[in-house]
Amino acid sequence: MTVTLLSHPVEGSRPILVAAGALPDALPQTARRFAEATGFTGKAGEVAILPGPDGAPAAALVGIGTNGEGAAQALLAGHLGPVLPEGDWHFEGTDLDEGLAALALALSGYRFDRYRSRPAPARDVRIAGLSQAAATRAARAADAVFLARDLVNTPVNDMGPAELAAAAQALAGRFGAEFSCIVGDELLARNLPMIHAVGRASASAPRLVDFTWGRADAPKVTLVGKGVCFDTGGLDIKPSSSMLLMKKDMGGSANVLALAQMVMAAGLDCRLRVLVPAVENAISGDAFRPSDVLTSRTGRTVEIGNTDAEGRLVLADALALADEEAPDLLIDMATLTGAARVALGPDVPPFFTPDEALADQLAAAARAVGDPIWRLPLHKPYAAGLASKIADTNNVTSDGFAGAITAALFLESFVERAGAWAHFDIYGWRPKPGALGPVGGEAQAIRAIFEVLEARCR
Repeated sequence: MTVTLLSHPVEGSRPILVAAGALPDALPQTARRFAEATGFTGKAGEVAILPGPDGAPAAALVGIGTNGEGAAQALLAGHLGPVLPEGDWHFEGTDLDEGLAALALALSGYRFDRYRSRPAPARDVRIAGLSQAAATRAARAADAVFLARDLVNTPVNDMGPAELAAAAQALAGRFGAEFSCIVGDELLARNLPMIHAVGRASASAPRLVDFTWGRADAPKVTLVGKGVCFDTGGLDIKPSSSMLLMKKDMGGSANVLALAQMVMAAGLDCRLRVLVPAVENAISGDAFRPSDVLTSRTGRTVEIGNTDAEGRLVLADALALADEEAPDLLIDMATLTGAARVALGPDVPPFFTPDEALADQLAAAARAVGDPIWRLPLHKPYAAGLASKIADTNNVTSDGFAGAITAALFLESFVERAGAWAHFDIYGWRPKPGALGPVGGEAQAIRAIFEVLEARCR
């Protein structure tokens, strides 16, 4: 389904009505009898297409229940996506945020058909009567989410380090950003040794994408995204079942690129920098090993307790590089730990920051736009578990406890000059179909982060 968002009314468009646990009073009697006969009650996520006198679809109903928050309830409109007939529609008689409801419908129409010889037939749906601001904002968010989903869904044979860098270059070129890329052994010459070590075993050379956009004297916002295009686990190899979704291990970079697109498309007043260490954690005679000691960009040495904890290594070098220019705000995103999924499940990414004001802003923004995140603590005593007997630090703890927190503490130790820093440990994948889209790659937290950036960079 292709959804077009229109900032003007369209004659003859059909209404989308909202039922909050009961049928709306404005429902015509004939339509009411039809809804009651089919068992529609208005519970959250319930949908119905109502016929007119001639039997053709005349209206749509979506249930939002009675207990949800405003933004979350508005996003339930996406449940209509799979069944809404072609043509023009508008929201009628609702107190919901119509921009978020329209965004939900747009997101629900996403399909990844690149590898299908017979793509599903397209349905063209237009949502009319939105304000210009709501239509623009929702369309911008949908385009960014689709970029992230497309990048994550593409397998590594077509989305390795070189292809990920090319996607970043295309995005940079679209908005006139200054782009550079450090490839292969040049990483060693430019003092990015851990990015090189993690990616050197792959047939596709490791690289660091670096692009900047915006006026030089604007507030500095730097985004760093983990770009591990496939993760075998390295010599600490994953079981085959755990490799099946590892094309999504570059989900942090996909989300950072999508967020960067939102920032540039909105023309926020910031000096944006995007860093993506793009590697494949492969296995060959040149792979880095358990017990190796790597020297990071900062000079700190890292003993490798597990080669499957490689994402934090490439991020550490990229964060250290970003930190050198003391950005006002530094954000990294990564599909980093299974511990985060165990703690909060696939739908709610944890975030970490020592900055209380930033944490409050992020939490409020997440509630406002229905983009769930949850703050976890940077509990300093847990950092002792990263101690090494022969190096400055280990990349993992030996007890396996608090994996998401200790990974965040590892990253924090490479950030010293930034005005504020936050780390997002995302899943980057939708394991079940829902109101906002099908199973597959997913954008997480970027709509909430954008709200904060917009407030800070007016």
